[in-house]
Amino acid sequence: MPKRKRIIIVGAGFAGLQLAQDLINVKNYKVYLIDKQNYHQFQPLMYQVATARLEPASISFPLRKVFQKAKNVRIRIAEVTQVDFDNKKLITSIGNFKYDHLVISIGCTTNYFGNNNLRDFAYPMKTIPEAIQLRNRILQTFEDALNTRNSEKLQTLLNFVIVGGGPTGVELAGALSEMKRHILPKDYPDKDFSKLTIYLLEGAANTLSPMSKGSQKMSQKYLEELGVIVKTNTIVNDYDGTIVSLNNGEKISSKNVIWAAGVTGNIIDGFPKECFTRGNRLIVNRFNEVSHLNDVYALGDIAYMETPKHPQGHAQVASVALQQASLLAKNFKNINKGNAKKEFEYTDKGAMATIGKRKAVVDLPKFSFQGRMAWFTWMFIHLMLILSVKNKLLIFMNWTISYFNNDSTLRIIMKPVRTKVKMKKD
Repeated sequence: MPKRKRIIIVGAGFAGLQLAQDLINVKNYKVYLIDKQNYHQFQPLMYQVATARLEPASISFPLRKVFQKAKNVRIRIAEVTQVDFDNKKLITSIGNFKYDHLVISIGCTTNYFGNNNLRDFAYPMKTIPEAIQLRNRILQTFEDALNTRNSEKLQTLLNFVIVGGGPTGVELAGALSEMKRHILPKDYPDKDFSKLTIYLLEGAANTLSPMSKGSQKMSQKYLEELGVIVKTNTIVNDYDGTIVSLNNGEKISSKNVIWAAGVTGNIIDGFPKECFTRGNRLIVNRFNEVSHLNDVYALGDIAYMETPKHPQGHAQVASVALQQASLLAKNFKNINKGNAKKEFEYTDKGAMATIGKRKAVVDLPKFSFQGRMAWFTWMFIHLMLILSVKNKLLIFMNWTISYFNNDSTLRIIMKPVRTKVKMKKD
């Protein structure tokens, strides 16, 4: 019996998880899925965790639960520190792993464009812990506002500045606006939160710039109807923790700056410089094979692939990651059977974003629509993408309750434990 080939997948995001699922119980392959966390996180709904609409567990899925019935998939929780390509070895925090095929799907991290002040003082929202941190900050701000008497300091506290007019920024701005309208008056009847101001700053000419003109226009219209101050063609030059300095010379005082303006690829030591292109993305061919390396693949946000239809590479969205993972799984099966591999071609199924209750925009390949129907479409699609039936029901129940009473019961400030427990080393 031939020895089973070992496929190591680094990263349990959309691409890594999809690939591992598609390789469940495939003969002649033993799959190791390695990630720093023991769960998969559903990033499109991260903003709802940050605004206390959903619990973190609703959009998090334990990896071992997902692969309970997989005989050939093994989970390892570790940080990958380096790759030894000469010896086909992965170096991690829990030991070294030999591989026959290595798949990198580690996604991206927040890009502050070299500005250390933004990195130190702005709040990111790329992971579950960051979303919880932001939720704590938002809720604590409302508590602090009760005890702030100085009008200037109060306004600085109540100015929320969201940088980045993509789906994350637009959806977060809409959620905060609805919180201001429907929740704060009930939670804080002794405080006037009318001065709470939400700014959305976008460097391009429109919000949701990759989407259709109609969706761009309507998204901005919806945001302004909700009271959001939208500033396009606006770039943040600096932020010192109190003052946001813009490229047009304007300054905004704020203690709450949320950074959703850009991403850059995560990097593992050992990759040659010629493997990378802009944004720290790995250059791959139509089979998702990393350039200059053998038996190494990259998927999703970290991968940069040029095709005739996408000469500037693909958008860093979940649909691209899922399709790349599905094709790579098929190609591994083709290799297994001695068949020819197939080249990747992206099928664009559209894009969407929600701005608020009954306010959303949807772009399909041949037409786009906005409003109530787009909002229901957005909810249905996102529910279908959730992994477990239990989580689908939890999210649906939360959304249903919120729809009818414009409220939620999840506004809990969860502060980290300050004491440290010493662990004796073996």
